[in-house]
This record gives sequence, C-alpha cells and structure tokens, in this order.
Amino acid sequence: MKAAILLSVLSTASAFAPAANKVSSTDLKACISREKILSEPDTTEFGSIWDPLGLAEMGSDETIAWYRHAEIKHGRVAMAAFVGWWAVGAGVRFPGELSHGLDFASIPSKGLEAWDAVPGWGKAQMLLFAGLIELHDELFHSIRGTHYMKGGTPGKNMVPGLYDPFGLSTGRSEEAKAKGRSSEIKNGRLAMIGVAGLWAAATLEGSVPLQPPC
Repeated sequence: MKAAILLSVLSTASAFAPAANKVSSTDLKACISREKILSEPDTTEFGSIWDPLGLAEMGSDETIAWYRHAEIKHGRVAMAAFVGWWAVGAGVRFPGELSHGLDFASIPSKGLEAWDAVPGWGKAQMLLFAGLIELHDELFHSIRGTHYMKGGTPGKNMVPGLYDPFGLSTGRSEEAKAKGRSSEIKNGRLAMIGVAGLWAAATLEGSVPLQPPC
C-alpha cells in the first residue's frame, strides 16, 4: 500500500517537472574549421603556409580561431603604431596641449622619446581605452552576434562606431569583404615587422641597416 502511494506521488510530481531540452548537434554553433581559417590570406609569397614552429597544428579549431582573431587585432595595433611613429618623426602635430603645460608641438620627433614625454596619466588613459575596447568587443561578440570561437568571423569588430563609422563597406559583396580581410592580415603582418624594426633601430644602434635615427 505504501509503495502504491509513493509511486502515485512520484508520477503526479513528474507531470509538473520541466521536460528535458533535447539539443541536436545541428543546434550547436560550431567553430569555423582550421582549414577555412588558414585558407586566408593566400600564400603567394611563400607558396605554402609559413609556420616553422607548427603553431597551426596545435589545439582545436577554436584555438586557431583565437590565434587568427589575436593576429588581426595585433596587426591593427601595429598599423596604428607604425603610422603614429611615422607621423611624429615627420613632424606632424595636433594643435593645442597634450596636457596642462605640455604642447603637442614640444613633443620630441623620435618615437620612444615621444612616448616617454607623455605624462603617466595620459599613458594610463590610453591603456584603459584599449582595455575597454577589448572588453566590449568580447561582450558584443557574445550578445550581438556569433562569437568567433563559435562560428563567427575571427577579427570582426563588434564595437559600434569603432570601424567604418560612415558605413562605407555596407554594400560590399562577401567576396570583396574576404579580399579586404586578406589584405588586412597581410598589411598587419608587415606592420608588426615594421614596428619591431623601428623599435630595434631606436634601442639597438646599427641593428637595422640603412635605417636613419628614429
């Protein structure tokens, strides 16, 4: 009798229990395959993927997507740094003051000396701004689109207004966008080499042949 009552209670309770959600494999967001990621950009320069350390063979597809996303971001930073270093060396200056008592016009023309001239709080503001961009990029990747490790496009900027604020690329075809991504990756790689060369020339005299003081 007690067993019958117990079974009756359990069966009644199970009627109000939430049904288990069945998730099929097609509902899961899969990361773009490493083959797809490594197919861009083309390998015209070397004839094959240049990877002497075999980093592209390490980890899962998600790892490769993270590598590519990081590479594109570092490339963008390097392109901005190279242009900034060149602009300072060429004598380009903003009007007004960088901080109280420090005019832009008084900043040295050499890259590392110009950075040293920036007050500590100014450097902190730049690093904080970069950190906020990184935080919101990851946040918006998760809530406004598909994360690059779950099927989204590695390197895609998700911070509103940071890239293409005038919408110039809105009407571009997917082929044109893919070509632009490949060009950006190559330009970013070159910029990383360029910035490394400028830093070496500025810190190690004679390390870069034919490079004037910078």
